Amino acid sequence: MNIGSRLKQVGDLVNKSSSVMDIGCDHAYLDIYLAEKKELNLKKIIASDNKEGPLKQAKRNIKTYKVEKKIILKLGDGLSPYEKDIDTIIISGMGGRNMIGIFKEHLEYLKHIQTIILSPNNYQIDIKKFLVNNGYFIKEEHLVKEGKFIYQVIKFEKGKVKYTKREYFFGPLLLKEKNNLFIEYYARELKSREILFPLLPQNYYLKKWKMKREIKILKEVLKKE
Repeated sequence: MNIGSRLKQVGDLVNKSSSVMDIGCDHAYLDIYLAEKKELNLKKIIASDNKEGPLKQAKRNIKTYKVEKKIILKLGDGLSPYEKDIDTIIISGMGGRNMIGIFKEHLEYLKHIQTIILSPNNYQIDIKKFLVNNGYFIKEEHLVKEGKFIYQVIKFEKGKVKYTKREYFFGPLLLKEKNNLFIEYYARELKSREILFPLLPQNYYLKKWKMKREIKILKEVLKKE
């Protein structure tokens, strides 16, 4: 299964011999990729979605690649199809605050979940803070370029680590590495804020203060490179 670089990076973070649930599986390309990676020796793969259309296409794709015995398809919202032997949750291509909502609805499941692999489209800081406050730490972080877009992929594991505001903003591991993709990604973030800042209404005091602070931090970090 040939999948995009973003989904491949997500899949490559899955631990061996784990039991996985992919929330919002769409056409199950990631799940097929995982099923075909024999070296992972996964115990279970659940591909779930809250729409019947994508699941029907997922079923056809799974049949085409002859991995019907390895993937369980489930219809349901968020963590509602969860089974207690699942130790790894994957969510990719969804907003960070939507991800928080999914976990908040079933906080009781977090005691069984060892690993969470996410690729949020936005509000990355919010989801990082939420999971850290609920007993996880950032095990791995990656930036992946697909076409003209750059995505964050984050792997959380059970454990306690404290992070600074700057580490939450940039990603603690990404900040240490500061590779070329890091520079490109955060240079874009700086440019977008510099364009938006003068357009904010005068009475958006808190928003303007926060953005001004972010612009300063971005300039400080990028200036050192």
